Amino acid sequence: MKTSTHQHGNKFSSFFCNLFGHHYVVSKKVTQHIKEYKCIHCQKEVTTDVSGKLSALTPQMQEINSTLEDMYHKRKNRVVHQVA
Repeated sequence: MKTSTHQHGNKFSSFFCNLFGHHYVVSKKVTQHIKEYKCIHCQKEVTTDVSGKLSALTPQMQEINSTLEDMYHKRKNRVVHQVA
């Protein structure tokens, strides 16, 4: 039996999320305030945007988050080295 899939998982998972809503878990911590989330049922990925709301994790948002994460870690490391 062949299961049909689309970008967010199989039809049953999609139906479950449409009926009950997504169940997001943190998949990546970009900074203290910005995180990436993934639905455990349909694998849909979202991230927090500038206003703190969830928005779709597009390739553009992934690139922004990656750059932001690099800047955050560099700044964090610089502050740690200045204190020591």
